[in-house]
Amino acid sequence: MSRFSYKNKPLGLYIHIPFCVSKCGYCDFYSVTDEGLKKSYVSALLTHIREYGRLCSGYTVDTVYVGGGTPTCLGPKYLGRILQEVRSKFPLADDAEITVECNPESTDKKVLDAMKKHGVNRLSFGVQSAHDEELRAIGRIHTFAQAQQAVALAREKGFANISLDLMYGLPGQTQQMFLDSVEQCLLLEPQHLSCYGLKLEPTTKMGRENPVLPDDDEQADTYLAMCGLLRDNGYEHYEISNFAKPGFRSRHNLKYWDLSEYLGLGPGAHSFMNGRRFAFARDIKAYIGGEDILRDEEEVPTFQRQGEYLMVRLRTSDGVDFLDLEKRYNIDSTPYEEAFRSLMGQELVAHRGTRWYLTEKGFLVSNSIINTVVEAGQKQMEG
Repeated sequence: MSRFSYKNKPLGLYIHIPFCVSKCGYCDFYSVTDEGLKKSYVSALLTHIREYGRLCSGYTVDTVYVGGGTPTCLGPKYLGRILQEVRSKFPLADDAEITVECNPESTDKKVLDAMKKHGVNRLSFGVQSAHDEELRAIGRIHTFAQAQQAVALAREKGFANISLDLMYGLPGQTQQMFLDSVEQCLLLEPQHLSCYGLKLEPTTKMGRENPVLPDDDEQADTYLAMCGLLRDNGYEHYEISNFAKPGFRSRHNLKYWDLSEYLGLGPGAHSFMNGRRFAFARDIKAYIGGEDILRDEEEVPTFQRQGEYLMVRLRTSDGVDFLDLEKRYNIDSTPYEEAFRSLMGQELVAHRGTRWYLTEKGFLVSNSIINTVVEAGQKQMEG
């Protein structure tokens, strides 16, 4: 590993906590349920925090995101040590956004006190549904009452930036049921909501069981109804699945959507720094053992970065500004603009000057649109 020698360049830091009390039926993120590994894992993680803190001394970390897994199931002692080590070993910006993912059943006063003590200023609660029968169906181990209590306790402890996760498209779920979940969560006055459609991954329990889900048309109608409800309640729809009160967009996630640099530590964590991507293998025992599991991938070619930039930017309400695209990659943006204009009659895209973006209707078929636009650039390169 070589030192990254940039001076005060912003950097996002992701810390992966690969532990859960039990595995949710839909989850494909890397996690284990072996509590006996916690102590040795935290020790290995602290070692990496110290190593990369030295290597990244030229950066300024302006966002930290502790995700999982379930970070709060580590308890206050281990979680506090991790947060303290990050703060002491990385150069943090004075106004750094520091987020921790929380599950309702493992968020208590001691955990909240530890997070508050070590500078956490944003919490993301995995609520998923306001209906207990839906929570049981997808393998969640909390009730909605526990979610309400956890959010109320966080407010009492002084946390003023709270995000809630919700899922739609669950087995047997109607549009009315999901919108009721949204309305119940709005009563908790979150600053941010992330609302995802359920996707059945073949490696998960639910993927193997393959339950019947609402069809594509039902999910599309639910999505658009949700967008309208949240808009009416003062939330900005700033990314396909993300909504925020003004001033409360997730600064860490914006790094992924802007191809800014970020460092990920822990098994399964990915990084993008100095034009290169690298990742740790999804193997906690190898990580604990200090094996050489860092996969340093090839430098990302310019055209690939150009395509990735289009893909992530078109997931956001800001879309792509062609002047920025031309400046970043020294290209002619005409083929891209022509691809966008070919879609205008379908109310899927819109533009303001040189900035093009997807409408909420366009978000529903974003993969198809993004492929069309990226292919237009590919043809330009080949021609």
